[in-house]
Amino acid sequence: MTAPKLAALALALALPGFAPARAEIQIPMVYLRQEVEAPPVLSNLDPIPEDRGIAGAEVALADTMTTGSFMGHAYALEVVSVEPGGDLAAAATAALAGSRIVFLDAPAADVLAVADLPEAKGALIFNVSAGEGALRGADCRVNVLHTIPEDAMRADALMQVLVKRRWTRTVLVIGPRSEDQVFAAVLKASARKYGVEILAEKAWTFDTDLRRAAGQEIPLFTQDFPDHDVLLIADEADDFARYVQDNTWLPRPVAGSDGLRGEGWAAVLEQWGAVQLQNRFEKTAGRDMLARDYAAWTALRTVGEAVTRTNSADPAVLRDYILSKDFALDGFKGRSLSYRGWNGQLRQPMAVVNARALVELAPLDGFLHQTNEMDSLGTDRPESACTAFGG
Repeated sequence: MTAPKLAALALALALPGFAPARAEIQIPMVYLRQEVEAPPVLSNLDPIPEDRGIAGAEVALADTMTTGSFMGHAYALEVVSVEPGGDLAAAATAALAGSRIVFLDAPAADVLAVADLPEAKGALIFNVSAGEGALRGADCRVNVLHTIPEDAMRADALMQVLVKRRWTRTVLVIGPRSEDQVFAAVLKASARKYGVEILAEKAWTFDTDLRRAAGQEIPLFTQDFPDHDVLLIADEADDFARYVQDNTWLPRPVAGSDGLRGEGWAAVLEQWGAVQLQNRFEKTAGRDMLARDYAAWTALRTVGEAVTRTNSADPAVLRDYILSKDFALDGFKGRSLSYRGWNGQLRQPMAVVNARALVELAPLDGFLHQTNEMDSLGTDRPESACTAFGG
């Protein structure tokens, strides 16, 4: 959704043929998005959907209203999308004046800027797009919960699979963008955590059109790597990684940002009722559900579950319940989802997938944890630098 000016779309879904006699509790919500210009990439085969994230919230709204209509809970969702360079702070201030529940789809710096607005004090904000660990660490905010997985959760899920396969000798290719450097650091930290060796690394410096020259350039680029089991790639813009697989000097699998990768959600998930969610989403959006759609879906479903259990729309009441041991959300991934009380991150199984199939669902058997095995993925309580949640 890229409008020349601030776009606001009010969504109000109603059940066909059913109108509740009264709505005792009103739950206004806002999906607030900061649009970001996508960097140029080599291939346009996988364009970013204009409704990425938003479509997930829409499907969750329909799911939530099914129960809400019978309980006198009236949900409404407004979508506000700010064009690149637009005034996100002004949009957030206006949104918070009408709703104390916000699903925020924005880069990490903008998440902090919105969370620190005076108007955001006491609000309930869900980060549905930014995976940076700092948002769950030293830069955590008491009014922000996270349904998008921490980047370290993606990396840890992948490393568990590599360890299980005994593919523990790796090399690393790092893209030129800042987000590639950040994800490379995450991969390195996760490799150390699980005892996976990174024997060598190289920076990606090509400006060649790999659509024409991948078969000539990439074997030469990877020829001097030491023998390894897996080639890791940090390419978070989805620029060049697709051309590396099957073009390396040694015939080795690719993992990280492409190939074998950890995701919060993927279209290849079919078990645990996931196919029903996939079908509902495809019927609504006309495409596959992506990780950001799932993050938005779980955020709104979290609100619905909390309102149903507490019979309240007060953000403070909802937050307390969401962070309590009583909260559990069916996320169609085989285990109930809950939130980490020390940093507000949604704990969840992570799908390790390739382009065509689910390979494993992490945490894998054998990777134990003293309280919850899902906390083996990402930053655990003893490692956390977050103090806003009171330890």
